Amino acid sequence: MSKIEITKTELVWPGKYNEDGALKELPRVNLPFQVIETINETRATRETKKTKAGTFFEIWEAKEGDTFEEGWKNKLIWGDNLLVMESLLEKFAGKIDLIYIDPPFATGADFNFTTEVGDGGLEVTKEQSIIEEKAYRDTWGKGTESYLIMIQNRLILMKELLSNTGSIYVHVDWHIGHYVKLIMDEIFGRSNFQNEIAWAYRTQGATKRRWSRKHDTLLFYTKGEDWVFNVQLERSYMLHKYGFDKDDFKIDEEGKQYRDAIVRDVWEIPAIQSATYENLGFRTQKPEKLLERIISGSSNEGQLVADFFPGSGTTLAVAEKLGRRWIGCDLSRWAIHVSRKRLLEIENCNPFEVLNLGKYERKYWQGVTFGDKKKSDQQLAIYQYLAFILKLYGAEPISGMQHLHGKNGKAVVHVGAVDAPVTIDEINACLDECMAIQQKELHILGWEWEMGLYDLMTDAAKGRGIKLVLLNIPREVMEQQAVDKGDIQFFELAYLEVDIKQEKGRKIVVSLKDFVIPNTELIPEEIRSKIKKWSDYIDYWAIDWDFQNDTFMNGWVTYRTRKDRTLALKSDAHSYEKPGKYTVMVKVVDIFGNDTSQAFEVEVK
Repeated sequence: MSKIEITKTELVWPGKYNEDGALKELPRVNLPFQVIETINETRATRETKKTKAGTFFEIWEAKEGDTFEEGWKNKLIWGDNLLVMESLLEKFAGKIDLIYIDPPFATGADFNFTTEVGDGGLEVTKEQSIIEEKAYRDTWGKGTESYLIMIQNRLILMKELLSNTGSIYVHVDWHIGHYVKLIMDEIFGRSNFQNEIAWAYRTQGATKRRWSRKHDTLLFYTKGEDWVFNVQLERSYMLHKYGFDKDDFKIDEEGKQYRDAIVRDVWEIPAIQSATYENLGFRTQKPEKLLERIISGSSNEGQLVADFFPGSGTTLAVAEKLGRRWIGCDLSRWAIHVSRKRLLEIENCNPFEVLNLGKYERKYWQGVTFGDKKKSDQQLAIYQYLAFILKLYGAEPISGMQHLHGKNGKAVVHVGAVDAPVTIDEINACLDECMAIQQKELHILGWEWEMGLYDLMTDAAKGRGIKLVLLNIPREVMEQQAVDKGDIQFFELAYLEVDIKQEKGRKIVVSLKDFVIPNTELIPEEIRSKIKKWSDYIDYWAIDWDFQNDTFMNGWVTYRTRKDRTLALKSDAHSYEKPGKYTVMVKVVDIFGNDTSQAFEVEVK
């Protein structure tokens, strides 16, 4: 009998290795980021940076420093964290000092959230989106096996992103923690395991069949032999036989004696309760006190902290308050929006930017799905892309037209490119073809849109006797599971009406006059019937007073909070230094986190 050579002990599951015995790894991608919004930085500051360091994208690609003084801005990224981390590697490999993640546990409800509508206290529970449902299926679709594949691929990337003196904390519970521990031993090395921390809390819910499960586990690993660690202290009320030494005790707010003791590996920190001020409606939200201990203990001021499952943004908010730089990434559009509002609530919050992979992710998807590696195949790839989108929209392809791609009932259909916004000229060309063939209805499907075209183009089409319908191509078309289930929905663009008035002294004031949300069917009928005014659908709106056809600069903003549900519909007055023509960009975010932006030309005299 031949001997079996065992070289190491490890956790093995179906799908971990290829048939040839090699570790199964996903292909790596490196996609550029798109900056879609910059917050808490004035345009004057930014123009100065442009003068010194070229365009904004040059700053992002190479010129951004490691401190705020050198031009660093914190980063809130919307997207799949696997693609995001792969794309961060070029600039951030070995540069992140602390990573904390709280990946989803074994429940589909991890992606649900509760939000309030309007100012009357109405609450709606938003079920997971198709994208989030896809993420859940990828995580738990094959049970433990698929979870382990998901977490292993991401932990490998996190190790590459960590600095040599960096640390990582992975938040788990009884469902899966024991498996994750073995994977982390393999990736980071057993010698780099530092602590298994028990976070104990008291919440409702108990059982008489077993001990109540009232703790989570934090797995603390380091990348190398040297790491940042700052001893943390907590109050100890444990009296010795003869009490505290005279010089060794302090008096608390209630007059009780205590002494400072070094924190050990069991942490009793209250969980988020429904009535606490921190509660933002996220089912898996963690308390700030928990993150304060982790970030204070394992990083120093100015160092870089990352969370690739930030949810409501607790890690980012605490890192901001403690003077750390930060990067956060989440797949949920609502999580990005809640985090943005939460950060805006912090006094003197440092500048941060909202990013995504946008057209680059779509271009990558197009290449993988339809194949455009050879120039000779590009025309075929474009045709296959158009046919795919038309089929999802329920339209049939048509030939012989330069700009019109399909027909759906009485309407002809144009499909926008994956890597560019639909432009006014593009729509005009489609309208010309409609006139030539005496077609009275035109549907335009687009991923992104040239700013300010809604009113202009719908009015122009009406004047030519053509009904124009503008619809968003949803990101879900890139998710095969959503396509297979037939869950794809094309929503019309939200309608936004604004009034801009000029006052004395080159001042202008912007007022919202109307907003029509395109996807009200996502709101339960019992809630929808109680909504009495259009502004109830708005959660947040902001103004860029001098939009430069680049990233949105958040010059004025108002939004609803849990404490204050009112929403101003009229902006503060903004003064321009010089007369001239300016582009005012208005961004509205609805109660589901969807953005609608529209540009308005104003002449200041």
